[in-house]
Amino acid sequence: MPHILVTGAKGQVGNELRVLSADFPAWDFTFIDIDELDLTDGTAVMQFLEKQAFDYCINCAAYTAVDRAEEQPALAEAVNVTAVASLAKACHVTGCKLIHLSTDYVYHNDQNTPFKEGDPTSPKGVYARTKLAGELAAQKYQPATLIIRTSWVYSSFGHNFVKTMLRLGAERDRLTVIFDQIGSPTYARDLATAMLRIIQQVESGETPLEVFSDLYHYSNEGVASWYDFAQAIFVMKGIACQVAPIETKDYPTPAARPPFSLLNKAKIKQAFDLEVPYWRDSLADCLKILEQTNA
Repeated sequence: MPHILVTGAKGQVGNELRVLSADFPAWDFTFIDIDELDLTDGTAVMQFLEKQAFDYCINCAAYTAVDRAEEQPALAEAVNVTAVASLAKACHVTGCKLIHLSTDYVYHNDQNTPFKEGDPTSPKGVYARTKLAGELAAQKYQPATLIIRTSWVYSSFGHNFVKTMLRLGAERDRLTVIFDQIGSPTYARDLATAMLRIIQQVESGETPLEVFSDLYHYSNEGVASWYDFAQAIFVMKGIACQVAPIETKDYPTPAARPPFSLLNKAKIKQAFDLEVPYWRDSLADCLKILEQTNA
């Protein structure tokens, strides 16, 4: 029976893991967030893990306010790098395998084919740079680290693009949404399912442990712009709000966004025998849950 620690438990992915944990009654889950353990406090993190017997840690904790990070670089560094290093060191000492979530923002160049894990990184902005530094810290201090780079995460929990579009679509007759940033949305429940599937594969011996210590990509299948994403939300919900496409230059932000960050998922699908859902199907599932929640 694996004992699994989930950090950042009040975030989108952490909440989805909590929901899905009910499907694994024989597994022992511990969910924590900043109010229970400050991951930037290396001593506290080490003591916490030494008192437990965790087999896996899924680190969902992160500073994800991309634009605000430009004004709070020290805080972004503390959460995305220092905390990750503390957690990785404690995992290594206690023999706990680490799953760490990262981002498509580490890719920011002129490439226009789906990124593979071995492609060069070129982060721009505080958020992107600290997330890449966090990856390196995790691998440095805990070799048994599985890193997953993901993109455009949304869920029925927390704040995200889907909820923002639903709110604005109900308030306005017309919206402008960027059409020249290309990637793929990721439903947090699908990502959480994939991570639990990975642990299941390793626990059963179907997948060798060596495969665990590597870098992978995960997002939903398909291709979209933010404009496509917004249109799909409104069509599925029957919202009459008109959406007009605009270019990135017409909506300046403090932090630059990658123009193209589509992720190639072949590696993770092959390594762990995963089936990745199409983004529109997953969006429909999330919208149904939101409708039931708000009913």
